[in-house]
Parts: sequence; C-alpha cells; structure tokens
Amino acid sequence: QVQLVESGGGLVQAGGSLRLPCTASGRTFRMGWFRQAPGKEREFVATIKWTGGITDYADFVKGRFTISRDNAKNTVYLQMITLKPEDKAVYYCAAAMRPNTNSASGRGYDYWGQGTQVTISS
Repeated sequence: QVQLVESGGGLVQAGGSLRLPCTASGRTFRMGWFRQAPGKEREFVATIKWTGGITDYADFVKGRFTISRDNAKNTVYLQMITLKPEDKAVYYCAAAMRPNTNSASGRGYDYWGQGTQVTISS
C-alpha cells in the first residue's frame, strides 16, 4: 500500500503561480496529477515516470504546468503558472504501480491522494 500526501493548494490570483507537492510513502512506477472542478468529471493533467522522468500533459496545460520529481524525497511536483479561473479545481495526486496502456486514464492508477483545493480569483 502506498500513501500519497498532497499539499500546496490555496487561493491565488489569475495569472499567478502555485506549486503542488505530492509525497509518496513508497516507490511507484508512475505518478500523475488529475483535477476535478465542481460539476465536472475528473480530468487528466500530467504524468511522469519515476525512471527516466518521461512526462505527458493534457493539451490545456501545456506550456503552463510542469510536472517533475525528486527521487530522494519520493516527491512529485506540479508547478503551475499563468493560472486561469478555469484551473480552479481539487487537484489529486495518483500513483500507478505498473505500466498501463493509457497513462491519462484514472483507471490506470492504483492509489490516490486526498486532494488539494486550488482556487483562482479573477
């Protein structure tokens, strides 16, 4: 069992930045970030493999969000810049223990964090 602890959420003005850390209690194959806005389905944001650091992003965050990892701390970061009101959501960290065919699908992840709220003021 892997436990994930997220932090870093909060209130920020449009155009501002936030960094969301997620610390895992053990090593996993892949880490991902998803988000869910009120009244909407959960959607994929970004993912990274622990080995090699290969990343992938949803189109709507490319150029604004960066996912990275710190192997020594077992921590993944989601750096968000140029935040928009539509980025408001609960952001969830997720961990996959094995390779899967679709790293952008939540079904490919085995463990989830509790979520951290990101609110953007216009």
